Amino acid sequence: MRTWLSGLRLWPRSLTFRVIAFSTIWAILTLVVIFTLITTLYRQASERGFDSLLSAHLFNLIGSVGISDNGALTGSPDLGDLRFSEPNSGWYWSVEPASEGVHGEIHSSSMTTSILSPSVAEVPFNANFQRSYATEGIKGEELEVFESEFVLDAKNRAARFRVMGNHSELEQEIASFQRRLLTYLSLFGVGMIAINAIAILLGLQPLRRVRNALAMVREGTAQRLDGSFPAEIEPLASETNALIENNKRIVERSRTQVGNLAHSLKTPLAVLINEGRALGGAKGQLIAEQAASMQKQVDHYLQRARVAAQRDSVVFRTPVKPLVERMVRVLQKLNPRTKLTLSPPPAEIVFAGEREDLEELLGNLLDNAMKWAKSAVAVSVALVPESAGLFEIVIEDDGPGIPEASAREVLKRGKRLDETKPGTGLGLAIVADLVNEYGGALALDRSGMGGLRAVVRLRSLQ
Repeated sequence: MRTWLSGLRLWPRSLTFRVIAFSTIWAILTLVVIFTLITTLYRQASERGFDSLLSAHLFNLIGSVGISDNGALTGSPDLGDLRFSEPNSGWYWSVEPASEGVHGEIHSSSMTTSILSPSVAEVPFNANFQRSYATEGIKGEELEVFESEFVLDAKNRAARFRVMGNHSELEQEIASFQRRLLTYLSLFGVGMIAINAIAILLGLQPLRRVRNALAMVREGTAQRLDGSFPAEIEPLASETNALIENNKRIVERSRTQVGNLAHSLKTPLAVLINEGRALGGAKGQLIAEQAASMQKQVDHYLQRARVAAQRDSVVFRTPVKPLVERMVRVLQKLNPRTKLTLSPPPAEIVFAGEREDLEELLGNLLDNAMKWAKSAVAVSVALVPESAGLFEIVIEDDGPGIPEASAREVLKRGKRLDETKPGTGLGLAIVADLVNEYGGALALDRSGMGGLRAVVRLRSLQ
């Protein structure tokens, strides 16, 4: 659940998400505009056609009706549409007297009752003595009415002609067209969005290749970004390879300087130690001890400089299991009286650092445990289950242990709780510095075996 929420928070920062979201929004807006435009044009065309049909029926009706000598309206109009003969169909026509001397009324067989029309004051006639309006039909449907007054003979006797069309049918046809159009555009939109998403994912695939190549460089399985990249990404790959090469040069230069410094100090310190021993006495012993302490200090700070140089460069890979097994075998031979047991990891663990650093770290911890143990030392290596990307090394002994109040003191350079044991007091301090340089954690507490329990957590590449 936490991983899912973390991925959800990262979505707005994803380039793929942004491009797909933008293209999707643009596609939806485009389809909405297309839908609105098409439906508007279809409605306008349908309404023009509807009005043209009613107008044609009106002129046909006018041409089919006459007046007798006694003023009666005559004629049997046939408008060529069966809906005018179907009762209450919503399509009607009627002819009514509009002046004195005209009587009678004729209407379509579909018109079973009279239909009210607004007064001339409400909807006046235009200059051609025509008007159009909407009214309610016999069954409650919406009717559109085309009405005209026409003089039938030389006596200026006139009649009012009305043709009524079912506008509700037109609205139903428009709504049906809109539903079909919406369905087709929705299917087209889904397909278009899917194709866009696939095209974007394929287009951004080179970035995924760059990320995988960088991961291989970080894990130490590759030395540079290899492969053919698109023209837009090729400069990025080239600059990254240049940065990697520059980091390698920095590391090599640092190592060379460290080696030169170590070599230049080695002979003078060795001379001081030998002269101190040859001089003898308290002063000679003091000189030898101080020179040896200087040598340890120089080695310690040179080691820190080397770790700091490589920490900011390309990460190295060091398999943990074979290195721990080898060191346990060596120390067991050097200390045959102490029982040394190892619990190796069930799966391969790769340390994100140099082999020499892990050897020094383990060597100091094991040497300290063997020095203080009464009869047994236990070593275990395992992944940290609650924290991905970390593994821990646990070293325990059955010695006297360290008081909780003194746990921090022993991590200081040159600090020794028992001066009767040989050593310079730098072992645990070196371990603490190495762990700190790699961004790990070191904890000292009471072991279940009775002695000291040292727990080191470091970053793993798996």
